[in-house]
Amino acid sequence: MSTFDFLSRKSGVIYGDDVRKLFEYARERKFAIPSINVTSSSTAVAVLEAARDNKSPVMLQVSQGGAAFFQGKGVNNKDLSASVTGSIAAALLIRTIAPAYGIPVILHTDHCQKKWLPWFDGMLDADEEYFKTHGEPLFSSHMLDLSEETDDENIAICVKYFKRMTKMNQWLEMEIGITGGEEDGVNNENADKDSLYTSPETVFAVHKALAPISPNFAIAAAFGNVHGVYKPGNVELRPSILGEHQAYAAQQLGLKNGSKPLFLVFHGGSGSSQQEFNTAINHGVVKVNLDTDCQYAYTIGSRDYILKNKDYLQSMIGNPQGADKPNKKYFDPRVWIRESEKTMSGRVKEALEVFHAAGTFKSESKL
Repeated sequence: MSTFDFLSRKSGVIYGDDVRKLFEYARERKFAIPSINVTSSSTAVAVLEAARDNKSPVMLQVSQGGAAFFQGKGVNNKDLSASVTGSIAAALLIRTIAPAYGIPVILHTDHCQKKWLPWFDGMLDADEEYFKTHGEPLFSSHMLDLSEETDDENIAICVKYFKRMTKMNQWLEMEIGITGGEEDGVNNENADKDSLYTSPETVFAVHKALAPISPNFAIAAAFGNVHGVYKPGNVELRPSILGEHQAYAAQQLGLKNGSKPLFLVFHGGSGSSQQEFNTAINHGVVKVNLDTDCQYAYTIGSRDYILKNKDYLQSMIGNPQGADKPNKKYFDPRVWIRESEKTMSGRVKEALEVFHAAGTFKSESKL
């Protein structure tokens, strides 16, 4: 028996109202779903295994750069066509393998800036083609990050695309206010500090513009977030601001005190404390992005394996056991890639526990 009986699909990629219902459940039960950047079948498997083994829903997301990597770095991507086809390839792969893990999966794309809108357009074209055949979009959701534009332009472009997405009952995440630091081609290392904190009035302006179209959207409002790794004290996170966003929106909508009408997102979580995550989740954060930590965790597996077995990796034949001994079982990429999957899965497990998502889903797995 599943704890998510409110979902029409409990295993594999979910979409539409199921995405909203899952986020509503997370907001009510005070946990957040980790959204992990994947760049290959291997990283996707690492995330799915961790979520399955720890009984949790999960989000897999592809960035513009990650999508190009899926396509192949040797393919010209000047017009972002490789990012489009790479995204489609990633989505089809994940849709194919995800049901075997027996958990709900949200298939998402990460930060799309204004200069990358051709990538966004190409993915929506693919969503619409998939919808014609399957009655659902290829991706569960997409993110528009137009935070470098004026608030008015940001919201206007989101409205335009959301109207198109809503025809497929698709989820939208938008960013208002800037996440500092640098991640996968999105560089805000020199952003003005004031832009790292979004006001309640601005957040509600987003809600006011998008809610009449569909309730299926989330807001990544800035509260001092920074992408990447940073030393404690170098960043002033103020997750309490998120409570102010909820309170202001509730007041404007005539809701009772303590209501949380907004779905909020936490970007740039590397280096954040348990208390900061707890505060954000208590104020309605339902999704937390995790990338940098997982990249490093993946690297650790291969690094440690190579260092441990370096004497068996100097040539195809010949090692400490004998000059004629073969080394194939040591240098087979499946061996050391698997070690990376294990260490990345371990990091995702930690995130599931920190975000209180572990153990929230119980269902039988096929593996």
